[in-house]
Amino acid sequence: MDEFSEEQKQYLQGLASGVAIARLHGRAGRGAAAQDAPAGPERIHFEAQNRFLAEGKKLAAEEQAKRAKHPLDMWDELRARARKGEFPKGTDVFLTKFFGLFYAAPAQDSYMCRLRLPNGILTAHQLRGVADLAERFGGGYSHVTTRANLQIREVGARDALKVLTALYELGIVNRGSGADNIRNVTGDATAGISPQELIDTRALCRDMHYTILNHRELYGLPRKFNIAFDGGGPIAVLEDTNDIGFTAVRVGEGKTLPAGIHFRVALGGTTGHGDFARDLGIAIAPEQCVPVAVAIVRVFIEHGDRTDRTKARMKYIIDRHGLEWYLAEVEKVLGAPLPRLPLSECEPRPPLERFGHVGVHPQKQEGFRYVGIALPVGRLEAAQMKGLARIAGQYGSGDIRLTVWQNLILSDIPEAQVDAVKREIEALGLAWRAASVRAGMVACTGNTGCKFSASDTKRHAMAIADYVEPRVKLDAPVNIHLTGCHHSCAQHYIGDIGLLACKVGDEGVEGYHVYVGGGYGARKELARELVRDVPADAAPALIERLLAGYLEQRSGANENFQQFAQRLSVEALRALAQHSAALAA
Repeated sequence: MDEFSEEQKQYLQGLASGVAIARLHGRAGRGAAAQDAPAGPERIHFEAQNRFLAEGKKLAAEEQAKRAKHPLDMWDELRARARKGEFPKGTDVFLTKFFGLFYAAPAQDSYMCRLRLPNGILTAHQLRGVADLAERFGGGYSHVTTRANLQIREVGARDALKVLTALYELGIVNRGSGADNIRNVTGDATAGISPQELIDTRALCRDMHYTILNHRELYGLPRKFNIAFDGGGPIAVLEDTNDIGFTAVRVGEGKTLPAGIHFRVALGGTTGHGDFARDLGIAIAPEQCVPVAVAIVRVFIEHGDRTDRTKARMKYIIDRHGLEWYLAEVEKVLGAPLPRLPLSECEPRPPLERFGHVGVHPQKQEGFRYVGIALPVGRLEAAQMKGLARIAGQYGSGDIRLTVWQNLILSDIPEAQVDAVKREIEALGLAWRAASVRAGMVACTGNTGCKFSASDTKRHAMAIADYVEPRVKLDAPVNIHLTGCHHSCAQHYIGDIGLLACKVGDEGVEGYHVYVGGGYGARKELARELVRDVPADAAPALIERLLAGYLEQRSGANENFQQFAQRLSVEALRALAQHSAALAA
């Protein structure tokens, strides 16, 4: 097609897509012909869609769009739009997310570019490069996400491919970081440096990452998909909130399986839909993890709902068929049974440290420390990113480790250099130690950058921290999670205190429903609803009263907030906040 201009190519591609979608609509009640499925690796998706069409059902708009043109084949369209300075329209907004580009309208008339950083680790060179891209083509800042990842925001239409190609040159391939794909693969933030870890998760995360990048059939799933590896380190990975959670366990001598480190597998975690991952009853060798994950994803591809986006997560397949059925299907894909292992034969997991992601901590390497830096709700200015890259390279190994708690760690700092690193961090306007409220704060993007959010979560989170910290001196960690919508990117259900954004009253004032008592890991629990429709400007006083009441009425210094919130009734907890303007009204 060299004789056609870029605009003509785009027109012809759009025409072909429209014809394909129209043909699908015409066949929806009669079933789909076998020849609709291509011979390539994505055939499995067409066959799954065909089963719904054969039953007379209508595919979701996103499924129709993926069927009409494979999103990974859209590079020429992306280039044509960039040259004209145009953003995508219609279902192309969704398809463009396969390249990590999110058109953020109406919140922002720009792209958000989400990266892929396996195990949340990048080098000083890469962080410096991302900072440069944020300055040249974005808003001059980035966000650390709850998947130990980075987002560059406010990217213009003409600059989208400049950002993507520059990322590729940095060694950051972000293909599939959005839409119906496997998101950033998370692992222990202290992998390879923790004195207590059972296994270093970095190699597993990289293996999973590159497997995803190089298997075309692992794109275009029924919905988004999360995978996490917990290696037994002190910082929670939150693997039990993932679609697949791999948890390292030690098995002693004389058990069902050989002694050593194995991985338990749990499926279906999605706390925004009210479920933690459920243990599958198996334990596998580390080298089996990636093949087993691929088999699990293939079962999801085959059986996930292609018609109802609200019921298309893996959890709903398990709800319909059960864990034993899902395991049997995975074993069919693998062609062999997986080893069963009772939980009772696994040694207890090493303890989690609630503030292991903030402050100075010893490494397994003698004479070295890692320093966890508290970020203001995950936001990093470009100058701060460059400063952190310099510190990491000058004093440490050059590694920057992002965490699922929206902050980062500088590792491999010689003991003699720790005080200098502290001063350097403070000079950047960041904190290496923080009051419990700020260090435990998690907030999603909010309505300044996400069309789904009902509130400005990051601004409100900072307002809560600014108000509460001078008034309440906590002596134990408390996690406060603010999420802007039902998608629960900030996982409000697992926070000690969770806030879910809403509109309050006839005027639609920004506000929150408040939840208490959530937890994760060994103390996993979905939070209970405490009160609804709290205006955002009343939330700080409400949380102050809850925390002050906790300190006054807890059953001893060792009772954490979750235990306190679970011990008291919802009515008693509400009574603690009666002085809050939100509840007094």
